[in-house]
Amino acid sequence: MPHIRQVALIVETSSIYGRRLLEGVNRYVQTHRPWSIFLDQSDLFARPPAWLATWRGDGIICRTRRSLLAIDPRRQPIVDLSDIEEPRPGVPRIESDHAAIGRLAADHLLNRGFRRFAFCGFSDHRWSELRHDGFKNRIAATGHDVHSYRSTWSGRRDRSWVVEQRRIERWLRRLKKPVGIMAANDLRGQHVLDAAARANLAIPETVAVIGCDNDELLCSLGRPPLSSVVPHAARVGYEAAGVLDRLMDGRHVKASSLLIEPLDVVTRQSSDVLAIEDALVAESLRIIRERASFGLSVEELLEELAVSRTTLERRFREQLGRSPHAEIRRAQLKRVKELLAGTELPLDRIARLTGFAHPEYLSVLFKRTERITPGRYRRQSQMR
Repeated sequence: MPHIRQVALIVETSSIYGRRLLEGVNRYVQTHRPWSIFLDQSDLFARPPAWLATWRGDGIICRTRRSLLAIDPRRQPIVDLSDIEEPRPGVPRIESDHAAIGRLAADHLLNRGFRRFAFCGFSDHRWSELRHDGFKNRIAATGHDVHSYRSTWSGRRDRSWVVEQRRIERWLRRLKKPVGIMAANDLRGQHVLDAAARANLAIPETVAVIGCDNDELLCSLGRPPLSSVVPHAARVGYEAAGVLDRLMDGRHVKASSLLIEPLDVVTRQSSDVLAIEDALVAESLRIIRERASFGLSVEELLEELAVSRTTLERRFREQLGRSPHAEIRRAQLKRVKELLAGTELPLDRIARLTGFAHPEYLSVLFKRTERITPGRYRRQSQMR
């Protein structure tokens, strides 16, 4: 029987990033020689596990910094996946290109017409600082500044959550609007969304937010759902497994960092907007976003804004190139598409939930606007 290599994976499974790293390792193992894998689900800040001192396996992939420092790379091959601090000399590291992540978030907000920018992150984590620098440098290249709020990760855990949120809220209030904000990760994006809601700031019309890691559950819990940069964490894991395999073969591998580019941006409601300088139009869009599915009419919108139809129509045309009525219909149909793609609700129920009195009219309008029937749209969406 050929020797089956014993490999320890010291990777946290509590984060979506850690789980996707493991998916990449698994993909490598499935297409190469089999490994006997021992998984230690360590917290990123945990002490080295007790078994590590006496373990005599063939190799280790490690994401926990304290465990990494406790391993002698001369005794057994090791690949570093941590990114909180600088790489350990003599140990190859595979990680996401955090500066590229920041640049991608910057491009996302620049393409939406924003001219004011901010970053919210953590001052004691290297990956956050690299994302900040990538974001700031890309924005600076367009002639704009970035206003930053950063606190320590450990301080966030020790300090009162209420105190931290008040600080972020005060920071948000001081920023000139509209503003596009990159949060260092999706958790920080949640902090920004919550603070903006407390400050009664319209998202995304006044404050647009994009996070990173694309934790779908965490992003969907946001109000509104959070846009996010998608790191290619699975490829990080795959490449790490390949490097470890070469080390276990006794081949030479440079003890340097390999940076993996991010995949893309998943756009959700927190940044799905064009930057609007006109305060009246921005407030109108907030009302439409919140109430279009309740059957909001242009007359109700005018009454709430205390403005004439002529003024609102003119300013909508100037800023968006369409009427308030068209914007209401656009918001309703967007919600219809979400319900068609994500639920099995019948069309009459969807019509009621999106402000249409008659499903027949919704069906006609949907086909005229989207060039496809609601039923066919649902089938195509659910096959993806």
